[in-house]
Amino acid sequence: MSEQGPELETVHLLRKVTVAFGLRQAEFAARHGMHPTDVRALICLLDAQRSGTDVTAGGLGSELGLNSAGTTSLIDRLERLGHLTRTRDERDRRRVLLNVTPRAVELGWAAFGPAIGSAVALLREFDEGEAAAVRRFLHGFLAVLSPAPGAAGAPAGTNGPAGPAD
Repeated sequence: MSEQGPELETVHLLRKVTVAFGLRQAEFAARHGMHPTDVRALICLLDAQRSGTDVTAGGLGSELGLNSAGTTSLIDRLERLGHLTRTRDERDRRRVLLNVTPRAVELGWAAFGPAIGSAVALLREFDEGEAAAVRRFLHGFLAVLSPAPGAAGAPAGTNGPAGPAD
């Protein structure tokens, strides 16, 4: 292999982190009777909850690239497992909103909390400029990987599958 610079080393390290995180997600899914897409759905719902965004079945399906039948199956499965609730939107009773249950949050923190805590502790060792550079790189790389708004596969009103930029 030819000599790589620090830029390629960084990209390869990010790939390794992504693969390792994906393996942890798959193990979590298997341990709790879920499909890996179920875990992705819970992550989407948690991200939406953190940003104060309501999520409907259609929005979740679009975000995950699922058709209507696949989305319904996923939601039914997560509800049956006690990880998701459906509630009527108080502003528009025709809409049904999806929310992660406290039980699902507890399971997630039990599995991923230590790794998240270690990542936060590591980031606290960075000065403000270093931390800003990490965020700028990750946002930029996410934008490269995400379809442009309005492109095939990109949910309307988002920057791709990850949703609006944080």
